Amino acid sequence: MSPICKNTVRDGGRSAKQAYLNFIARKMLFLTGSLTVLFLLVLISASIGGTTKGPLEVFNSIAGRFFPFVECNPFVDGVVWHLRLPRILMGIAAGAGLAAAGAAMQGVTRNPLVSPFTVGISSAAAFGASTAIMFGVGYAGYGTYIIILSAFVGALGCALLVFGLTRLKKTSAETLVLAGIALTYFFGSLTAILQFFANEQQLNAMVNWTFGTLSGADWNRIVIVTAILAISLPILIRLSWDLNAIFSGGDETAKSLGIDTSRVRTLVLLISSFIAAGIICFTGIIGFVGLVGPHVARMAIGEDHRFLLPASCIVGSILVVGADIVGRTVMDPIILPIGIVISFVGVPMFLYLMMTRDTNWS
Repeated sequence: MSPICKNTVRDGGRSAKQAYLNFIARKMLFLTGSLTVLFLLVLISASIGGTTKGPLEVFNSIAGRFFPFVECNPFVDGVVWHLRLPRILMGIAAGAGLAAAGAAMQGVTRNPLVSPFTVGISSAAAFGASTAIMFGVGYAGYGTYIIILSAFVGALGCALLVFGLTRLKKTSAETLVLAGIALTYFFGSLTAILQFFANEQQLNAMVNWTFGTLSGADWNRIVIVTAILAISLPILIRLSWDLNAIFSGGDETAKSLGIDTSRVRTLVLLISSFIAAGIICFTGIIGFVGLVGPHVARMAIGEDHRFLLPASCIVGSILVVGADIVGRTVMDPIILPIGIVISFVGVPMFLYLMMTRDTNWS
């Protein structure tokens, strides 16, 4: 090879390497910036309440738990750690889990309208919670945990039913979505029947559960949700290359690369459903996070699921924590349920994305 050809090859290799480094740098910059925004929202959220404290006092209270030399007000410390941080951390975990599950399901189905709730999880969870409420379970003592367990069993049971129906035919994206839509209407009808026969107190409890809220968050619930995410998210990230192949070229291309698309689709369905069920049984129904969060992340960071999944987690957390701040301040002292606020924010954002972006992936 002549010296000119060698230099050309060498320069081309350097250019490709530099382009890849720039590619990574842009994504890391977005992730870092998003984490900074989320941290600022945490400080703002922890500063809002009946005993409002400044962000600096809140920061000192948080830092004082890790650095003994940081002085903090004991009263502020109690308010932040026992009342506000559990709510905020539950919002972070809920947003991260729902958005990551949505991103994975959109990738594996190549459908921009798919989210964890597409397979009927939300309506099944509402039916499970409504059943527990209908048969005399209150919100005091163990009644709360029975409602949570019933919602979780309903949501996960629905996911397994969708899985079973798709396996009877074939595990395709179209079958998954159609089965999920059918079960959404089915469990919605069952919930409506319970509401029709419920008394006023039971009906009020059923409706309030479907609003979605972070008010019941405590450290025990946060530990459970965090454990669910710690088990599930690494598996989804490990499937990033498979999701990239299915998303970019469809099943035929992925199969030509040696990927078992049926296994991947089933695994993503079960894991995403497990995440969503584990979250909404504690928070109630928080819609649109699993739909809008991945779209926002995809616009900013691209379609590589190695980066899209972490970015979706951060964007989802920002959406939930930001919506909670709005819900606690816009009609103070009334606290609007986060499910309502998310819908007001999510619907216009989703319509904007749908009208301005090319989302025809099929």
